[in-house]
Amino acid sequence: MKTTLEKTITEVSNHLFEHYLPFWCGPALDRENGGWMAWLSNDLKPDRSQPKGLIVNSRILWAFSAAHRVRPLPVYAEMADRAFDFVMNKFWDANHGGAFWRLDDKGQVLDDSKKTYGQAFYIYALTEYFRAFGSATALERAKVLFELIERHAHDAKFGGYLEVCKRDWSEAGADARLSEKDLTEKKSMNNHLHVLEAYTNLYHVWAEPRVAERLRELLEIFLKHILDAPTKHLHHFFNEQWQVRSDTYTFGHDIEASWLLCEAAEALADAELLSRVRPVAMAIAEVALREGIGTDGGLAYEGRAGQIIDAGRECWPQAEALVGFLNAYELSGDKKFATAAQQVWNYIGQHLVDRVHGEWFWRINPEGQPAAQLPKVSEWKGPYHATRACLEILRRLEKLFPKN
Repeated sequence: MKTTLEKTITEVSNHLFEHYLPFWCGPALDRENGGWMAWLSNDLKPDRSQPKGLIVNSRILWAFSAAHRVRPLPVYAEMADRAFDFVMNKFWDANHGGAFWRLDDKGQVLDDSKKTYGQAFYIYALTEYFRAFGSATALERAKVLFELIERHAHDAKFGGYLEVCKRDWSEAGADARLSEKDLTEKKSMNNHLHVLEAYTNLYHVWAEPRVAERLRELLEIFLKHILDAPTKHLHHFFNEQWQVRSDTYTFGHDIEASWLLCEAAEALADAELLSRVRPVAMAIAEVALREGIGTDGGLAYEGRAGQIIDAGRECWPQAEALVGFLNAYELSGDKKFATAAQQVWNYIGQHLVDRVHGEWFWRINPEGQPAAQLPKVSEWKGPYHATRACLEILRRLEKLFPKN
């Protein structure tokens, strides 16, 4: 096992720094209008009618900041600075504060709503930029965003966060959804998962007691409301009072939450919380392995009532499975989780990596073929999941198997 995992360190490092990130330093750049291309097909044909989204641009900022922390090369600093300039100057609402949701190809505002999910990713990116470069400007804006979210989106009565506010931070109307495929409900698992993620990174650089208080609240929400205790899956949608409004789950979000919950409890250095969170993380990983991993080593997309209802292999769940299974191995020492992580890594290399045009395919259909209609770059497809997975794998394996 040690020899196999040590070999994986080299493979992951080579893939991230020699194959994956170079795509985002070259073909994905928008050399005409600044920032990055809004949309590229699998064979790198652009569609300039597509929007430039807050999410992907924040994720790009996070990715290059995180990469620079591990390998401080000038090119990563250049890319991080480029992304920082774009999100700070193009997406920021100078009148009401907070970040716009979408811009057009030339940087004009298309959607001025304030979606909590988007503000959270902005915090996640800004705090990573601060960790990499010590930018006081980035940290100050992250604090401003925290205050805005807490003032306008936090639900003081029932806990948690509302999905969407209008430009002026008043409550959104009927269609308060994150995206077109989501249900029109007040609260979602996905939103809370990424607020948790963002506030964990914020707490690393700003140990404000109110941030710690909200992290604890979020962990309690996951344990009491979002996690379905009998099945160890995460519910997707809820009304304001946390009554469940959905009956499906995604294996990728389940396994992603398993390690992000641990990360948040570890950041708080709360032994009691850790003693509750770690067994839950183990149980989630156990179910994801038993129900979601196929004989090809890939993780299925969606399930309901113990059955897979979408067997497609999207790219981001594979990335999260790498980290979630390795986290479960670290917690338990059970080699089946290390084996599962290795199988997912093998699946990524055999099926998802595009060795012609770079990056990863978005989705491999149940028939084993890349979904040709899905793009290589879009407002929802950027370098965050894969970069983070590779960096986490390197960090965790190097801790398990330190060099002599």
